[in-house]
Amino acid sequence: MRNHMPHLPARRTLRRAERRLRRRPALLAATLAIGVLATAGFTTAAPASQAEASGSLAGFTLASYTTSPSATVEAAPAASAVEQAVAEANAAVTAASAIASDIAASGLDVGTPDTTVDTSGLEAAVVQLERAQSLPAMYSTDFADAVTTLTASVGEQTQGLRGRLDAAVALKAQQEAEEKARKEAEAAAEAAAAEAAEAAAAAAKKSSSSSGSSAPRPVYATGGAVGGTSPADAQATARAMLGNYGWGDDQFGCLVSLWNKESGWNYQAYNRSSGAYGIPQALPGSKMGSAGADWQTNPATQIAWGLGYISGRYGTPCGAWGHSQSTGWY
Repeated sequence: MRNHMPHLPARRTLRRAERRLRRRPALLAATLAIGVLATAGFTTAAPASQAEASGSLAGFTLASYTTSPSATVEAAPAASAVEQAVAEANAAVTAASAIASDIAASGLDVGTPDTTVDTSGLEAAVVQLERAQSLPAMYSTDFADAVTTLTASVGEQTQGLRGRLDAAVALKAQQEAEEKARKEAEAAAEAAAAEAAEAAAAAAKKSSSSSGSSAPRPVYATGGAVGGTSPADAQATARAMLGNYGWGDDQFGCLVSLWNKESGWNYQAYNRSSGAYGIPQALPGSKMGSAGADWQTNPATQIAWGLGYISGRYGTPCGAWGHSQSTGWY
């Protein structure tokens, strides 16, 4: 019995060693779990890619571990907020493209050589925001803020260009309206001038026609003498007076035709219906008193008044004759 006693401690030592070896994996796992928890507490925001790059236990999980509310990583921005930021950014890019196209299509000078909006930064920020939705909030929130800021900047530039284009369009419309009004005024003036010229030509033609139609066939009284009272005498007296008004014999034919129609050159002619009297058929006859008190009995006085009336009213005997032909009176 005594010979076996020294071997007992050795067996107990071996059994303790075996128990320690069996407990070592559990201790190792517990130690690793504590390390992971500590790491999570200090680096909750570290990206997964960074953990993988540093060789940490990115793939290690504890089935029984649950984080407390205070230790939960802050959530990324709500999906609806991100979608709204992306939608507003896309709308700003579309509006920027539209204003550049509108300015180019208008061909107008909007007062600036740069008529485009650079949206490359905003478009890149949108791509980053869409990729960052799976990252912790400190990253995705920054990307969302960047998109919002760039969207506001692009929108401001777009609105500025839109205002310039609207002003250029309004100025063009005003200039076109002024030009249209000017052309219309010129056209109206030309039309009025043409109408006046046409009227003058028609009047001249009418006067010439009247002169030509009456002068060739006047009924002259023959054998008259200046100062007498017969129709022939009255015509002789009138012919002698034409030179006082600068008229020639071409006007005498119109005068003969005119007063043949009015009175037949009878100094005593009286129109019972109107009261006109004498060779020129003055209405009333007393008007001829301005040429002489003997206006009732002296053909020369009547003729003098009649020639003065024709000169002042129609310019020439042919003018008076033309008016009489068109209206029936002079």
